[in-house]
Amino acid sequence: MSDILHTHQETASHGHHADDHHHVHAHHKETFISKYIFSMDHKMIAKQFLITGIVWAIIGGLFSVLFRLQLGFPDESFPILETFFGKWAEGGKLRPEFYYALTTMHGTVLVFFVLTAGLSGTFANLLIPLQVGARDMASPMMNMLSYWFFFGGSIVMLASLFIQTGPASGGWTIYPPLSALGQASEGSKAGMDYWIIGMALFIISQLLGGLNYIATILNMRTKGMSMTRVPLTIWALLFTAVLGVLSFPVLLSGVVLLIFDRHLGTSFYLSDIYIAGQALANEGGSAILFQHLFWFLGHPEVYIIILPTMGIVSEVMSVNARKPIFGYMAMVFSMFAICVLAFLVWAHHMFVTGLNPFLGSVFVLLTLLIAVPSAIKVFNWLTTLWRGNIRFTPAMLFAIGFVSLFISGGLTGIFLGNSTIDIHLHDTMFVIAHFHIVMGVSAFFGMFCGIYHWFPKMFGRYMNNTLGYIHFWVTLIGAYLIFWPMHYQGFAGMPRRYLDKSSWVSFSQFHGLDAMITVVTVLVFAVQLMFVFNYFYSIYKGRRVRTLNPWGATTLEWTTPIRPGHGNWDGEIPEVHRWAYDYGKDGRDFIPQTEPIGEKESSH
Repeated sequence: MSDILHTHQETASHGHHADDHHHVHAHHKETFISKYIFSMDHKMIAKQFLITGIVWAIIGGLFSVLFRLQLGFPDESFPILETFFGKWAEGGKLRPEFYYALTTMHGTVLVFFVLTAGLSGTFANLLIPLQVGARDMASPMMNMLSYWFFFGGSIVMLASLFIQTGPASGGWTIYPPLSALGQASEGSKAGMDYWIIGMALFIISQLLGGLNYIATILNMRTKGMSMTRVPLTIWALLFTAVLGVLSFPVLLSGVVLLIFDRHLGTSFYLSDIYIAGQALANEGGSAILFQHLFWFLGHPEVYIIILPTMGIVSEVMSVNARKPIFGYMAMVFSMFAICVLAFLVWAHHMFVTGLNPFLGSVFVLLTLLIAVPSAIKVFNWLTTLWRGNIRFTPAMLFAIGFVSLFISGGLTGIFLGNSTIDIHLHDTMFVIAHFHIVMGVSAFFGMFCGIYHWFPKMFGRYMNNTLGYIHFWVTLIGAYLIFWPMHYQGFAGMPRRYLDKSSWVSFSQFHGLDAMITVVTVLVFAVQLMFVFNYFYSIYKGRRVRTLNPWGATTLEWTTPIRPGHGNWDGEIPEVHRWAYDYGKDGRDFIPQTEPIGEKESSH
């Protein structure tokens, strides 16, 4: 028995008595600060990550609305902008420097602070202990620090928006020499230092979290929970954590060297540079070195964003199609293949840097290979849906929407993965269209799917379904209306990151289209605010959850009390006897993982 509870919380060696859990916490009363702020309960930390992520998502989304106003109506002036942004928007028009700062911060905030920290931080924390059968994370203290480093990084990044010279404005990729030379632009001064410090804190947070997730999954599974019995969410979060632990340090080293170049007179990235006719003393560095370091994180990063959502979608689809997930082991191996290949494709971001064409062709091959495991996953999702008894909950709709976006956004990656085509499409709106659909919008769909599905577990209440359906349909249709037309702009050669393209005769055909995209962007943003309202309103006023297992799911998190305390289970942690996907078996709707296998049944 004693191996069932191998956790840090039980003080006595006979830690599997029901009352034990209450003895542990009897001697210190929880205060507001210990419960909601410096909490070590993984479920509370998940909520902290999610709410911080929601705040960042509103800020990052607002930035995109602002620069879409500029792109859609380049000749108009909006006096309200000057009211809010002062000298950054004199006369109601965005200054070019401010426009670049907005696009830079929009990318940074959404990629790192929302879709990495907000997504992994929320679902890894919430689901790992609950689904593998542990009382908490391997190290609750490290878990708490992971959130507070993220919060610290958030404060620094937020502060950069309010300094005199403005936030970083070298594009979210922060390429030198622009980012390495303070005199290059306003946004290369203090704002760039804030960006680097904020990112360094964020990376520490990711490493603390990632190591903890890996340790918990490998060491703290309950009795009977072999690796082939864990839900696909857990596999996805494990691979995500491994990717992060292996690739984030590379970005950290890259930005530390950038700090040296900026302040200590080194020349890692600088060589033969003239500013206003004056030659700089730096020589021997290479700006391309930074690109290698950046994209060695930057490409695994897109899978760090998309893998957790793949796990969430697999789980939610199986529960709501009332069918076992199709090809469990194929799903695991395809995630593993994505994990390995993610590290071998970074230079496809660099086909136009003067990369050796033969080396380019190697990266083309590896990049196109990653389409294979992705396709396996898509087929398995479609076959899970096939002839299923589908319940169209908001979570299920977002899961299906995710697959739609993942297919249509992923297919355009095949264009960009071919170096010959990429030379024409690089740095055009086509690239914007591709990655926004496949790892921007579809990752958000996976995140919404998880929030609607596990909200009852987090807060003991349901979110409002009607608002959920409105949220889904407007966002899905809106996302396609915003990003699909950008492919055509990209084919026509329209560059990204330009604040005003109206003086180009060749792009005059797109004026109406850009205006339409901007109007839809404002609408879609408004609907996201409706989602935020639904989220916070439902925490206090949502319909109460009355049953332990509202979705009829097989996994362990639905065996805990409706509002689980710190420690998750009252009494013993349940033992596991079967895999996570016994739906529609032996004439039964579902069979929980905790139910022993009968003599006649075949075991998985």
